[in-house]
Amino acid sequence: MTLRTRLYALLDPASHGHSARQVRALEVALILVGISSVSAGTVDGLPAEARSVAAAVTGIVAALFFAEYLARLWVAPESPHSHHVSAARARLRWMVSPEGIIDLLAVLPAVATAYGGARLGAESASVFVLLWVLKLATHAPGVGLIARVFHNERSALSAAAALFVIVLFSAATIAHWLEAERQPEHFGSIPASLWWAVVTLTTTGYGDVVPLSSAGRVLGGLLMLCGICVLALLAGILANGFAAEVRRREFVRIWELVARVPFFAEVGAIAITDIVDRLRSRSYPEGATVIRKGAAGDSMFFIVTGEVEVRIGERALELRDGDFFGEMALLDRKPRSADVVTLTPCTVLVLNVADFYQLAGQQPTLIAAIEAEAKRRRANDA
Repeated sequence: MTLRTRLYALLDPASHGHSARQVRALEVALILVGISSVSAGTVDGLPAEARSVAAAVTGIVAALFFAEYLARLWVAPESPHSHHVSAARARLRWMVSPEGIIDLLAVLPAVATAYGGARLGAESASVFVLLWVLKLATHAPGVGLIARVFHNERSALSAAAALFVIVLFSAATIAHWLEAERQPEHFGSIPASLWWAVVTLTTTGYGDVVPLSSAGRVLGGLLMLCGICVLALLAGILANGFAAEVRRREFVRIWELVARVPFFAEVGAIAITDIVDRLRSRSYPEGATVIRKGAAGDSMFFIVTGEVEVRIGERALELRDGDFFGEMALLDRKPRSADVVTLTPCTVLVLNVADFYQLAGQQPTLIAAIEAEAKRRRANDA
């Protein structure tokens, strides 16, 4: 594996490796530090020394962003979508992508600091705090999920938005008819009435503009009720969309992990679908205790990557990719009989006790294989 490949694995936002997650966390922390330093530099009563420190921190963060930009530009040819094009074309494609443009704009505070001095750099950097917020949006976890949910639910959201606009303009028009004579400055035109309609429909209720006529107040009450209904509709659409997208992503991720476990290699696609719905993935660092002796046996574990050590008295058994452990407590319905500690960072799939016994009725062949392995281990222990 080349240096460029290893660096791409660290910077790839889709990578689930422990080091890649640490890099992303560090990047988010740097963005937050940069935004904080820029914000502090705009405080009027800040002492000159503190302002200089804020400007210096801003410059350092921007310089680190510039180094990151160069690194991402260098590793761009390693992207799976760029293997069929030249390295120069792959880099150009990344440069003109939204992420590449935002990353480039994020280093402009460093230019302001370098050419304008510390104070000018801090003052100029305040213009670019929005760019760092955008950079945070491109690298923060979950933003892609939000965008996907809005894309998936665009039809339903469009219908709800259309309903919102219909109610909004209808209320503004009626309010204009009812209140224009009494309050021409607030309701003298439909555009002027829109402010009251928006505030009322969203149930914000600033109170700066209120209807004075009885009919206008009745209209306001009805508009509030409509606002609650429309916002509840939008919330329901987004909630269902988020739940469906999270389930879909979790299903795909668990399926990929299950495919790496040799134990499931002989199971058909229909059976794997049933298994995937019941498994949950967990990651453990090196030296973590996964199971403690004497604890309740509430789950069993399948190792996707990594190595663990099963400690039974004075003996120790090492298990690695594709092995499983914790099944004896489920089969015997007794407390744990051993400690299990990770020797390397591990990713495991967890099957809890309720799903284990349900799976036993639906996939007897799979459970029989687990029982056979448990009998072999008991024989070795004896």
